[in-house]
Amino acid sequence: MSSLPTEEDHRLTPVFQEDRVCTGVTTVRGRVFLSYPSADRPGVQVVEALPDGRRVPYPDAAWNRADQPPSGAFVHVNGLRAGPDGRLWIVDSGSPRIGGAQVPGGARLIAVDPDDDRVERVYHLDEAVHPGSYVDDVRFNGRVAYFSDAGAAGLIVLDLDSGRARRVLDGHPSTAGGPVVADGRALRDPDGTEVRLHADQLEVSPDGRWLYYQPASGGMSRIAARWLDDPSVPADELARRVERWCDTPSTGGTAIDAAGSIYLSDLERRRVLVLAPDGGVRTLVADPRLAWVDAMWLDADARLWMPAAQLHLTAGLNGGVSTVEYPVQIYRMPVGIGPPARDHA
Repeated sequence: MSSLPTEEDHRLTPVFQEDRVCTGVTTVRGRVFLSYPSADRPGVQVVEALPDGRRVPYPDAAWNRADQPPSGAFVHVNGLRAGPDGRLWIVDSGSPRIGGAQVPGGARLIAVDPDDDRVERVYHLDEAVHPGSYVDDVRFNGRVAYFSDAGAAGLIVLDLDSGRARRVLDGHPSTAGGPVVADGRALRDPDGTEVRLHADQLEVSPDGRWLYYQPASGGMSRIAARWLDDPSVPADELARRVERWCDTPSTGGTAIDAAGSIYLSDLERRRVLVLAPDGGVRTLVADPRLAWVDAMWLDADARLWMPAAQLHLTAGLNGGVSTVEYPVQIYRMPVGIGPPARDHA
């Protein structure tokens, strides 16, 4: 087993304690939103975390209904974040689980205006997904959104004005995942089969020039955004523009700051690393409580939010046996530098 930290770091502040596995946190205009991937049990998928401790279904209870057609309800939320316009953007994977089949009309990007808690627009990604796709996460670059696909190796590019979605780097080695290792062991499904998660983490450089991305098993690549944004660039030319950037470990989530440093969770050693723009790597924090830090969030007060999701201890990734220790914690710590300007209105 990998050497795990034994001492708790006093810089980590427990912010929320959840009775379900929680993988996403984001702040919008002083409000806090959380997402649950139903990895341990079904239930509400997106909530607003109120100061009095209540969890209110968001944008309303109807969107969080189970087993409903995707016309007005989530299939499976896997990511959420504030966009450059101050809206809350929710990623619906379109599949009930990794390895499951796409629900027609389920893969979507949903924009919610927090001023009136109303769904303003739904972007459908059907034309860019495969039957085994699992749309994972999103990042913005002007009027373009980039998505990772953890179920079928590839990326998706969405024009926010036209609503047209394109699949790029489909099956490219840089988007294809290998064995994911957490706490010294590879993930296995209830049948004992090794789990592989394809394109997962992605970040846009503060100047908008580069998209950094990787599968969950690590190995970060980058490509100039101008190549991705141009639909006339042939697939083989796009593949040639990919650069290997850093030999990263198995990773649960990332964030990027205004200086271009990428914060990256190391699932193998329960720590968070900082990948500098020049390629240098240092440890930000190592703590035994940081069990599978998933989608991180860097807020306007230069605080890094870290959901310790324990996904590798859920039955679906732990050979059919759940060993999750409740409550599931979300931590926060100051990092001294805020997010790129585009990440907050």
